[in-house]
Amino acid sequence: MLVPDPKIVRTLLTRYASLKIAQAERERADAARELEDVSYTLCVMMGATSVHDAIVRADALLLATGRTAEAAQDSDGDSGLSLAV
Repeated sequence: MLVPDPKIVRTLLTRYASLKIAQAERERADAARELEDVSYTLCVMMGATSVHDAIVRADALLLATGRTAEAAQDSDGDSGLSLAV
């Protein structure tokens, strides 16, 4: 199974949230169309049939990606801080 790029998923989630807020403040046809497009893209990328399920799966992917990155950093013994010489 292909796993979506977490950076793209994060961008889509951010765009989705921004459009939902914009629609709540003032409904506009162009924002509604873009929200529909972003919702569809999230569903396809995450293999979901509803935007709610897609968001849940996207959040889980980003959480797992964050944990994997933390584990890799811990196993290297690298704290992410550079040493001053």
